[in-house]
Amino acid sequence: MMVPSSAEADERGRGPQDTKPISADALAVRLGDIARKLQHQVDTDSILEGIVHAALELVPHAADASVSLITGHRTIDSRAASSDLPRRVDALQSETGQGPCLDASYEERVVSVPDLSTDERWPDFSRPAFNLGARSMLSFQLFVDGDHLGALNLFGKGVGVFDAESERIGALVAAHAAVAVAGSQQVNQLTQALDTRDLIGQAKGILMERYKITAQQAFLLLSRASSELNIKLRDVAEQLTISGEMAKKR
Repeated sequence: MMVPSSAEADERGRGPQDTKPISADALAVRLGDIARKLQHQVDTDSILEGIVHAALELVPHAADASVSLITGHRTIDSRAASSDLPRRVDALQSETGQGPCLDASYEERVVSVPDLSTDERWPDFSRPAFNLGARSMLSFQLFVDGDHLGALNLFGKGVGVFDAESERIGALVAAHAAVAVAGSQQVNQLTQALDTRDLIGQAKGILMERYKITAQQAFLLLSRASSELNIKLRDVAEQLTISGEMAKKR
């Protein structure tokens, strides 16, 4: 599910932070509220969507946002994106193996990109990303846990729109979000839960196409196989997506 962009949020009655700066006291209170709410979330998607909502609400000039989960030092999975743009940018970073999200996760805690049309740090990424519609970016490291990394990415509508205040508040949101993620569950559990959901979704799609059945019926088939074989549902789904065949009793 996509998180509403800042423009959509404004249409629902929330005033843009660009025109009404938030006070230090109000910011501290709001960040505390957000951290507490995130820590009580048990659903992984809700945690990530909460992070993106907070960034769009609080960071001046942030028009779009997403959380990127990175594995294997290259593969980037865009989650809780507020529009299709972050997903396309993450796909480009995965393809080229370079970009601000990767640098923020592995090398620097904060990466600022005022103008993607002229930035020379990532020659295979910057101009193509600009052509996709990304004008300026801020990327903040969220967590590092072994081979699992995460970053919060913010996108501006124009070049040079992010200022020192944007970077300062973005870093505070990322820091509070990182504490919430660590407090709610281990990072590897977070990524495993997301991977499991995707595997089951793929397996259900295979069964739906093959047998012309509904999503609910496909899930029941997977669950029955898991119960009869006494193996985890995730393992049943994984075997089906890899081999194309359901696991069988030996």
